[in-house]
Amino acid sequence: MSITAKNLILDLLLAAGSDHLPVRHLLAAAALFGIPANNLRVALARLSADGMIESVSRGVYELSASANELAADVATWRSASQRVRPWQGGYIAVHCGALGRSDRVALRHRDRALQMVGLRELDRGLFVRPDNLQGGIETVRKRLHTLGLEREACVFIATAFDQEREARIPHLWHGQELNEAYGHIQAQLSQWTARAQQLPVEDAARESYLLGRKAIRHVVFDPLLPAPLVDIESRQRFMNAVQDFDQLGHGIWRQFHAQVDAPTPIAGKSASSSLPH
Repeated sequence: MSITAKNLILDLLLAAGSDHLPVRHLLAAAALFGIPANNLRVALARLSADGMIESVSRGVYELSASANELAADVATWRSASQRVRPWQGGYIAVHCGALGRSDRVALRHRDRALQMVGLRELDRGLFVRPDNLQGGIETVRKRLHTLGLEREACVFIATAFDQEREARIPHLWHGQELNEAYGHIQAQLSQWTARAQQLPVEDAARESYLLGRKAIRHVVFDPLLPAPLVDIESRQRFMNAVQDFDQLGHGIWRQFHAQVDAPTPIAGKSASSSLPH
């Protein structure tokens, strides 16, 4: 998996939450992935110019208020399974047919919003998902707008599709692939955790970031489908495993940041240390 300086900065600031990160921590993290220091500094300048991050003090950064709005939604992945309710057979629908497609930024934000809420295109410009999310249509509409969907889009409840469309709807998602991914990623997390204590902190930080990023992204973009479209028990086990892994990863990165701040070791002694048993 290729990691860019921009993604690394945003991910680490998101993980830091209300804490700030000094540039020295970001530079040390970039070195773990072979990202040149100059690349990281250029990315910091661009993210700052784009209003995604801001300087708290000289050489110390945090996410901007605008970036925090999206970050706050992404951070709700930990409680994703609590966003579902029993499905009564209806659908949430979004009609985008009247929206333009020339503004690439708006189009990218629209696509991201639809994907993150699990909506899939049934007919041209018409996206649907099962109406099984807590809070109903008003909560979903608000979240879509927060994620970047234009307010001109029509968001509504749809029922009683014709027989041909009803037959197509379950195939808009790949339920079996989702089920397989739940088990596969959960096994990867378990296997890595079993050997984590044997790794130097630098290796553990790099590997936990890569594996954790993959797992969390899967949760963030999970469509939260109801049964029988997916195995909801398998999904819950997977999400529990990701939460446990996330806690482990935070501990590893706290140790890594502490090591960055530690005094330079005496010559002849290794700066690396293994995770505590």
